[in-house]
Amino acid sequence: MKNIYSNKQPPRISQEVINQYLVRAQNSTRMRYPYVLHAAGAEHNEVFNFLIKNTYMQPHLHPGAEKIENIHIISGRLAILLFNDDGKLDQVYELDQSIRETTAIPAFTWHTYIVLSESAITYETMMGVYDPETWKKMADWAPHESADESGIYLETLTKQAEAVLFS
Repeated sequence: MKNIYSNKQPPRISQEVINQYLVRAQNSTRMRYPYVLHAAGAEHNEVFNFLIKNTYMQPHLHPGAEKIENIHIISGRLAILLFNDDGKLDQVYELDQSIRETTAIPAFTWHTYIVLSESAITYETMMGVYDPETWKKMADWAPHESADESGIYLETLTKQAEAVLFS
């Protein structure tokens, strides 16, 4: 399936919106907060994600050939981590405006990210109507976001990612 949105440039957002949503992310128990641009039921999803260092997103994949996740870094630095089906780290790469500004994560690919700066802002697009029941499949080999061991797991992933990126 052709991904017609992979090269779409992020829309502009005001400094006021950036400040407001970074505060929301800092005050969130998840240490991240979305700014959703698309209407409910839209086929093309567009979201700015405001991320604070040490946010943990359980590794997951998006089932469906159309669910290619395009991520543009707006500010900050991220490590994108890709895993095999057994949870072994396969690839790590950095998103930073001076290194690599965008990536497309293929459908059916286990992934997560780590915030390498104090905060980061991404603009993400993906095709498909959002349904929380089918949008993503969480990895059963990784702790849930609210699990006690999620902090230790994030620490382990961070060390692995930094070893790859900064060695």
